[in-house]
Amino acid sequence: MNALVPQLAKVGEAEIAYIDLPAEDGPGGGDPILLIHGFASTHGVNWVNPNWATTLTRAGYRVVAFDNRGHGRSQKFYEPSDYDTSTMAEDARALLDHLGIWQADVMGYSMGSRITAFLTLEHPERVRSCLLGGLGIHLVEGVGLPPGIADAMEVPSLDDLTEPTQRMFRAFAETNRQDLKALAACIRGTRQTLSRDDVGAIRVPTLVSVGTNDPIAGSAAELAALIPGAKVLDIPGRDHNLAVGDRTHKAGVLAFLAERP
Repeated sequence: MNALVPQLAKVGEAEIAYIDLPAEDGPGGGDPILLIHGFASTHGVNWVNPNWATTLTRAGYRVVAFDNRGHGRSQKFYEPSDYDTSTMAEDARALLDHLGIWQADVMGYSMGSRITAFLTLEHPERVRSCLLGGLGIHLVEGVGLPPGIADAMEVPSLDDLTEPTQRMFRAFAETNRQDLKALAACIRGTRQTLSRDDVGAIRVPTLVSVGTNDPIAGSAAELAALIPGAKVLDIPGRDHNLAVGDRTHKAGVLAFLAERP
């Protein structure tokens, strides 16, 4: 069976599509890492296509990546209340249970980083290290993408939009053949905030990685300053989209994983 073909698992109330790739020989020693993608993306777009899965398995890590609820091949929900960030973090925790993984490194990107932070705070014993990509101080100062993105998912056509961020995310969602109604509910449901005290309570090794040309994420250094011992990875010259698969990003993550306890 092709390991890149997603399997389906019923975790809690949601059916989640995921891949589970075995580690190759490498310094990672077979340690599992859970990858959580961003809004309007999928595990394939965020982690397989930019060669994250290959990079990590070749470095010796077992890679588990999944489609968040409302995305890709996972189950769709249409009420904002179904997308509370804690609920989405519970999907991740339940998938680890399903796979018999007690503890994993967890790496998110953008919305996936917000989910990673909630998972780390609510189940710290399950998270060996916390890697927050594409999300800096806006984890605290703001609630993710602007609510107008939900409106962008509901207009009849991309041609009806003029605001650049709305157009970008609507086009991205259409390219990925997403369920636009489910994405609108997701944006409206994932509006939970974390306080400075909340993120200051994160006690696992943490890496904050943000492109230097990314206005969506906010400052990596400002967020890292709130988390004891957190490290910063600046991804030079990259915006929110291009930072994902950047070689500096990959090299920095591998170095962090090699050094964390």
